[in-house]
Amino acid sequence: MEIGNSGAATGPVRTLLRLEALALLMAAVLLYAHLHASWPMFAILFLAPDLSMLAYFGGPRIGAIAYNTAHATIGPIVAAVLGYLSNWAILEAIGLIWLAHVGIDRALGFGLKYATSFGDTHLGRIRRAARRLEQPA
Repeated sequence: MEIGNSGAATGPVRTLLRLEALALLMAAVLLYAHLHASWPMFAILFLAPDLSMLAYFGGPRIGAIAYNTAHATIGPIVAAVLGYLSNWAILEAIGLIWLAHVGIDRALGFGLKYATSFGDTHLGRIRRAARRLEQPA
């Protein structure tokens, strides 16, 4: 894997990771449509994982743990599969909405966070968003 000095993927590897994330987004949305679940619910819950950013008020280490927990693919995959296997459509739908959110975030370059700063991610530094969160109030 190509990595820069920051520990983030660069070049073609970064592009591939972002394209995979776009595929994840598309697959989650298509499966959600196939489930015939509520689109208003999709719209309401789509940004819910970003509430994890509030943990940055506790510092970058706590913020990164919370953000990464809410933005790793394992949680939504487990939720969607458990929902499917238990015939619990609401859990399956929530898992797919959550996966779609992770997909769009990664496709846009918002990667998993390092504990050093909100802007330090596995997909590279997020400049503008990081400056807003890191400025003293």
